Amino acid sequence: MTVKLRSGFYVGKKSAVLLALLLAALLLALLVLAILYGRCAQDLEGRGDEAAAAAAPTGEAPASADPPARPPGAWDAWRLPGDLEPLHYSLLLWPPLAPGLPAPRTHSGQVNITVRCLRDTDAVLLHSVGLVYQRAAVWGPLTGAAAAAANGSSSSSVAVAELWEEPRNEYAVLELRANLSAGALYELQLAFRGKIQHEPEIHGLFTHSYKDEGESRWLVASHLEPADARRVYPCFDEPAMKATFNISIVHHPSYKVLSNMPIKDVSEYKDVNESTLSTLSNGTALMNWTVTTFETTPKMSTYITAFAVCNFDYVTTVERGNEIRIWARKDAIKNGSAEYALNITGPIFSFMEDLLNISYPLSKTDLLALPEMAAGAMENWGLITFQEKSLLYHPEDKFSGQKYWICKIISHEIAHQWFGNLVTMNWWNDLWLNEGFASYLERLGTHYIMPTMPLDNIFSYEVVQPMLRMDNELQNRSLSDTGERQESGALLNLFGLITYKKGAAILRMLSNFVTERLLMKALNSYLNAFSFSNAIQDDLWNHIQKVVDEQNDLQLPAPVKVIMDSWTCQHGLPLLTVNLTTGNISQEQFYSKKGTNKTNNMWTIPISWLRNGTVQPLAWLDKSSKIFPEMKISDSEHDWIILNVNWTGYYRINYDQKSWRRLAKVLERNPKAIPSVSRFQLVGDAFQLRWSGYTEYDTPLYLTKYLEKEDDTLVWETVLQHLEVDNWGLIQSDYELYPVLKKYFLTRISPICHHYTNLLRQSFEVLEDEFYTVGIGTIIKTACWLGVRDCLDLASEIFTKWMNNPDFEVPVSIRRAIHCYGIQQGSDKEWDFEWQMYKRNDSQENYYLLFSMSCTREPWLLQRYLQYILNDSVISSDLVSDIIRYVAQSEAGHWIAWKFITENWSRLYNRCSFEPLYAFMDSISTDFEVQVVRVFLNNTLEPEQRIIPTEILQKAKSRNEERKESVTKMVKWLQRNMDI
Repeated sequence: MTVKLRSGFYVGKKSAVLLALLLAALLLALLVLAILYGRCAQDLEGRGDEAAAAAAPTGEAPASADPPARPPGAWDAWRLPGDLEPLHYSLLLWPPLAPGLPAPRTHSGQVNITVRCLRDTDAVLLHSVGLVYQRAAVWGPLTGAAAAAANGSSSSSVAVAELWEEPRNEYAVLELRANLSAGALYELQLAFRGKIQHEPEIHGLFTHSYKDEGESRWLVASHLEPADARRVYPCFDEPAMKATFNISIVHHPSYKVLSNMPIKDVSEYKDVNESTLSTLSNGTALMNWTVTTFETTPKMSTYITAFAVCNFDYVTTVERGNEIRIWARKDAIKNGSAEYALNITGPIFSFMEDLLNISYPLSKTDLLALPEMAAGAMENWGLITFQEKSLLYHPEDKFSGQKYWICKIISHEIAHQWFGNLVTMNWWNDLWLNEGFASYLERLGTHYIMPTMPLDNIFSYEVVQPMLRMDNELQNRSLSDTGERQESGALLNLFGLITYKKGAAILRMLSNFVTERLLMKALNSYLNAFSFSNAIQDDLWNHIQKVVDEQNDLQLPAPVKVIMDSWTCQHGLPLLTVNLTTGNISQEQFYSKKGTNKTNNMWTIPISWLRNGTVQPLAWLDKSSKIFPEMKISDSEHDWIILNVNWTGYYRINYDQKSWRRLAKVLERNPKAIPSVSRFQLVGDAFQLRWSGYTEYDTPLYLTKYLEKEDDTLVWETVLQHLEVDNWGLIQSDYELYPVLKKYFLTRISPICHHYTNLLRQSFEVLEDEFYTVGIGTIIKTACWLGVRDCLDLASEIFTKWMNNPDFEVPVSIRRAIHCYGIQQGSDKEWDFEWQMYKRNDSQENYYLLFSMSCTREPWLLQRYLQYILNDSVISSDLVSDIIRYVAQSEAGHWIAWKFITENWSRLYNRCSFEPLYAFMDSISTDFEVQVVRVFLNNTLEPEQRIIPTEILQKAKSRNEERKESVTKMVKWLQRNMDI
């Protein structure tokens, strides 16, 4: 008799008996495994959620390193399919940092994610980059106590058929053997290992080495924005996928651990290899470990989860119940470098709370000073990370401008606690809702801490002016970016000037035409409506519109959305062409070169304006061209109009020539009749319009005639920037042009120069904590170059004080000018002293010394200086080209530098390739020089080696010809109009 199997094969009786025995053995083995599994499950259930999160699985998940070709599916899209909604993460991380061990290169962890299924699906997609999985499991549907506990211990499992990776879209895919049901809760459990980055990389978890208390140490910290949480733990790594988090970190007991929330519990593990953490140990040597668990976070995005393991110390205070701690190297805490940040952080929090009328939702905030960090700071909720220089201020460093910088950065990151953390943009295309608001509010916070700094000046100088100049280079980027980035790396391109500065400038314009009172009322409504959630820019417009509709004093020419979309959804900026004889104002898109492009872009433009110094009602340009009868001026020179008061609007203005001249005359009669911000706006617009071909060359130069009466350093800084004073050296040897340039500007710059030299002789207090001190430095540098005796004497006096006391601090804003002209006015004694000071501390902070030593007019000192750079133990290779460039740019050193290059070419080439030659080319401006260099190239280099240097030579010559031509045109105008 035979037994027929369902396969269609036949076996004999003897074989059938053997097969039956094998099946019985298999069933027995499965029964034993089930009993063991039940015991493990009971053990985990008895130890609670935290132990369950800590326990790692022992088996490898069925993952494919190089998955075969897959059928089309949700994994082919860059965005998550939306089948699952994360509700809660229980996350345990272990970066094995410990004394005596090398810096860790991997971390281990486990995450349990409670999700709600929104649509039936048999696949789970999680973001994952560089993670290796030991186990993946899915539990559910969760019911009753299981749903409440969310640890899956009393629920059935959903079998995982396979776990595989889709690297192009950065997914880990769990293919299931059964569907997840819409409306049900499930728990995903994954155990994993990941990479820890080493400096200079800061993606995900990273390590940094630093010096503290006389020894080298390591720390581990995180930076997850925009899409690097997926490098640390598998997650739903999109900003709208918010959830709550329970975070635990395994660490050596000698280290401090920080995360978003206060510490909830600390547990000691005496022997890791006998604990439930053993499978996470990753080969770590036997030692005691600690598990620190933190309180549950509010609902938040993955990119602001944060972790740090370090051996830092802190200072602390409490502000309105919010514990604030500043963490830094122990040396920095001891010397008081964290005190300034500690003193201002609480008041800035209170200012933001009062301004927005919404309390800060966390009970603690840690500010962590990282010795090295590529980003300036990161706003993680409850654990804000900073570069050291953005958080620490040494009490003796009075004149570095650090207080102002630190105040700005802290204000920016605190503003993010509401704009970004509490309410988050729905997707990265509206990143400006985070960064634009933070950049806008940072200036308000800084002004609150430093009220002597004029707010309009800060905005105009730091935000509006540079952004208007740069927007021309970024014309294909609108503020609200409608393009979908198809890879996580491309998201980084959104973190630029458009998002930060243009966002802040547009918000300032909005605040000015709806008023700050109504804007803050609308922001309170917006933040309350979307707290712990996400928003798009239309949500913001709706809440502003609602506030506008509830009052009668303010009437807008169009809905808020129509007005604001014209600024956020279009790239570029408008140019207003104004004819005050007819009252006609027209708009077009501004381009860096007139006529290069043409668009139909049109903006709804608010126009603030003054008539004869009196503020007039706001006007609106809501079409391509419009006549404003109220803006017609008479023939009287005393009747004048200026638009865009205090540069509150984000646009440029080109007046008719009659009005440009009239405004120049107003400035000559009484500069104070026009607000200081509007004065440097006039200069900025006039020069930019000239360079772009919209107006004549003399338009901006007429605006320089009044400068003898100008006492605002920001206006002077703007004028000197646009006059490109660094190029004036191109005509220094011209016996006709140079005297004219010197005579014209000497009389105009001398009064403000004398004012500040007198103040600086008394003390440096005028340079303390002032954001515009750079203007003073530029004035001093330019006046010394023009030969103002008072300025040169000041440089010698301060330089002598420094020589007499090497610890004497020369303020940063005037340091370069003082050292340069102190060397120039001195002898080899001053030069040798500066050289010794450089060698004593050749850090980046002393980079200015290298430039200053090229300022001597003694040929033999310049020759000796160049010889020093042949010694690589004295001057590093990366500084050689800079020194040659500095020497070559001076009148005395130009040909000395060329002789040095030709005589030492082999050594220089072997050390720095073509860089020294390119450095010299930066100062070439004549056909004779081009010919000399070309002969050298032909005689020294092989034909294929000459191609790139020859191209660079021609470009350098053309560039410097343009510079020289520009300066020459300016001086010839000055010559014709000296006494007009």
